[in-house]
Amino acid sequence: MAERNPLPFDPIERAARQWSQHHPETARMRAVTSLMRVHQLVLTDLDERLRPLGLTFARYEVLVLLSFSRHGSLSLGKIGERLQVHATSVTSLVQRLAAAGLIERRPHPHDGRAVLAALTEQGRQTMEQATRLITDSGFALTSLSEEECDQLSALLRRPRAAAGDF
Repeated sequence: MAERNPLPFDPIERAARQWSQHHPETARMRAVTSLMRVHQLVLTDLDERLRPLGLTFARYEVLVLLSFSRHGSLSLGKIGERLQVHATSVTSLVQRLAAAGLIERRPHPHDGRAVLAALTEQGRQTMEQATRLITDSGFALTSLSEEECDQLSALLRRPRAAAGDF
């Protein structure tokens, strides 16, 4: 992956020091800012790994979601609901995946207004290649042990539940 030029200071800690001089809730600000920064770093790494396959992580997620579905297809509405993305984003993802031959758009058999996205054989093969790339990279979290990953997931479960994620 592309080499990063690390900053000579921790930008989160610097921001937290500045924040604390003007606002309350420094610990939560630091946690959210750290979470968002790690999200961007991980997403950038995974997108770079997937680029040779013509994928982004968002497109990969659609392929994986379709592969997990009973019939290899889902309505665009269900895709948006499961991935928590806006309908416009789902439409764009599906259009790009269809243009690449990785999925097909089909009419919904029971709802004339809905469209299904269905995984093609090429899509399944590409998804399997992408999965190998991502798992071989440790999901860009090799700096954490498996136990720490489990702890992080457990820690983030409560805010997800509180936000109505499940």
